[in-house]
Amino acid sequence: MIDLHCHLLPGVDDGAPDLATSLAMARLAVSDGIEVVACSPHFMPGLYDNNADDIRTRVAALNLKLIEEDINLALVVGCDAHIRPDFIDCLRNDTLLRLHDSRYVLFEPSHTTAPPRLDELMFNILMAGFVPVLTHPERFRWIEGNYNLFRRLVETGVWMQVTAGSLTGRFGKRAQYWGQKMLADGYVHIIATDAHDTHRRPPLMAEAFEVAAQEVGLDEARHLVLTRPQAILEDVPPEQVVPLMQVSKTETASPSFWRRMLRGAR
Repeated sequence: MIDLHCHLLPGVDDGAPDLATSLAMARLAVSDGIEVVACSPHFMPGLYDNNADDIRTRVAALNLKLIEEDINLALVVGCDAHIRPDFIDCLRNDTLLRLHDSRYVLFEPSHTTAPPRLDELMFNILMAGFVPVLTHPERFRWIEGNYNLFRRLVETGVWMQVTAGSLTGRFGKRAQYWGQKMLADGYVHIIATDAHDTHRRPPLMAEAFEVAAQEVGLDEARHLVLTRPQAILEDVPPEQVVPLMQVSKTETASPSFWRRMLRGAR
């Protein structure tokens, strides 16, 4: 499996605080079946003012440390990019790190408030030749009244990344409900861990893969954790990547987990 959203680098944001934690997270990821991790620290002006060149250096150094420790995990660069006025310019001049220097970039809006004109910003990023991968929409507090926005964004070409722990209930029933609903509706492109540590938010994907396989089938589950993430690393144009599954909207379809949770999640 490939994990394209992970706060593994030590001491750069609210993720791993030190090298020992980073190594422990790496070992846990390998034991779970993860072979490649994108180090994606927050790039948030005024709070996490990370520098692209510095992060590249840190990722290279940690890769060497993993080799020294005989941890069979490959690291690539990325960032958890937050909204800023010069977002597109920062993509063009490499101030913001795209996933493995591809056209794909992790994009994290506010958790608490729907950003104004988000669809316009996403469209402009796409028109500039990049593909925004919206991180963990199932965990946003504002998803309830804006679910159709995510559908429209997917139809426009924006990719969606759901957190593995949301599908397994680690983030509570609400995130599990919305993650399962997005998965069942065919709006999820990739699953990633968004790991920050080894206990509360660990780098685990295997259990989420099993949940996805039960919900959408084994083939689509593999696309979520391997095929599409690999395509991102290879910078494959989105129109050439395995498309999202076509979901049946008929009432005769097997009831999915999110429907069974409907009452409890609201």
